[in-house]
Amino acid sequence: MCLSRARFLVIGLVVVCVVKVSGQTGGTSNPTNGRENNPYSKYGIGEFWNGNNTALRGMADVTSAFENPYEVNSDNPASYSFLQRTTFEAGATASSTSVVGSGLQYKTGTATISYLNLGIPVTKNSGLCIGFRPYTRTYYNMADTVFNSPIGNVQNSYNGEGNINYAYAGYAYRYKGLSVGLNLGYMFGNLRNSTSVVPIDTAVINRAFSTDFSNYTRIGGLYWKAGLMYEHKIDSDYTFRVGGTFTLQQNVSERLNSFQISTYNFVDTLLNDTVSNPGELRGRLRLPMSYSIGVMFTKNNKWSLGLDYAATRWSGYNSSPDSSLNINVGTGSYKISLGGEYTPDINNIRNYFSRVTYRAGLYYGTDYLNISNTSIPYYGVTFGGSLPFRRSLSHLHAAFDIGRLGLTTNNLVQETYVRFTLGFSFNDKWFIPRKYE
Repeated sequence: MCLSRARFLVIGLVVVCVVKVSGQTGGTSNPTNGRENNPYSKYGIGEFWNGNNTALRGMADVTSAFENPYEVNSDNPASYSFLQRTTFEAGATASSTSVVGSGLQYKTGTATISYLNLGIPVTKNSGLCIGFRPYTRTYYNMADTVFNSPIGNVQNSYNGEGNINYAYAGYAYRYKGLSVGLNLGYMFGNLRNSTSVVPIDTAVINRAFSTDFSNYTRIGGLYWKAGLMYEHKIDSDYTFRVGGTFTLQQNVSERLNSFQISTYNFVDTLLNDTVSNPGELRGRLRLPMSYSIGVMFTKNNKWSLGLDYAATRWSGYNSSPDSSLNINVGTGSYKISLGGEYTPDINNIRNYFSRVTYRAGLYYGTDYLNISNTSIPYYGVTFGGSLPFRRSLSHLHAAFDIGRLGLTTNNLVQETYVRFTLGFSFNDKWFIPRKYE
């Protein structure tokens, strides 16, 4: 037991160090340097990031009715009541994306920590979770040229970066087949969105101002999510579950600092002048109501098959101090997922691959953005598996997500992406009272 705890502590410290290093990564990117550059993250509060564990990603995120006594389903907090072992999970995602359309064609990519979870069974019918998951990410660098403006031909550059994260604690209680759970946490992050106007005509370049408009937005506030799950044992082998989650419209605090800086080229010397800085503006970022519902049919320790539907009413979204975050946000989004998992023979100790769990899934939906009066669709396939450690309930998990986002019509761009997530889960009897051992 001491060796196991020491191993857990070392791995936990390594993950924390990786998170700190990842959080220090900064700078700007362009379509040719191979770093992350997602044009759609320019709008709203950025690109939503998947914070589910690797096992769920391999089966298209059918989370509403999924529970596993040795895995943490943080997307539906009602699942915590089914935990039977203390479970620590962590995962990281690497992605590669090809972007085409609107005169663009390039490849970009990124790698980042995806989730951290610690699930603890409190009693036989209740459990809690402490976790961290990214919420949205912003990272883009684009440019276009405007001809015959009042100061001649100019180049407009658009770039931004930042992220919003969610740290939370959740609890669930189960009475007979019905489980109720709640995640309550703190949402926080910073976003920077900048537009630069630079003259490019030789005749005026030395006597015209270059101007930079930048918004720095800081977000922070409490955020909650509730979940329900009902499990019905059909017989000793088969189980049917139905589950769902919901959040009401919620407000988090928002602080905006705006700057307009002009640069003038005077005798080979660049002079900077802050033209406008109205000071910090405070307001509210109103996040919309969302919900999900799903069903899952399982055969004990053999296979599971689930279907999910999730939707968000973006008509309720609004940023009061930073109006730029309201641009091109649509009225609603949805996602339909179908996925499952299969384990040939979990009790076959002689054949290792019989105890491997294999997963696959499909999904389709529309993003929360609406650009040029056009909804942004996305779809993809997922697959993956879990490799068990010998003489242990712990696993190494892997998942692939291959999909497409966007269209090439109406001056939009289309992204084809491949995302690979690698994670692990360690299980032990820590914090469990002896009477439940």
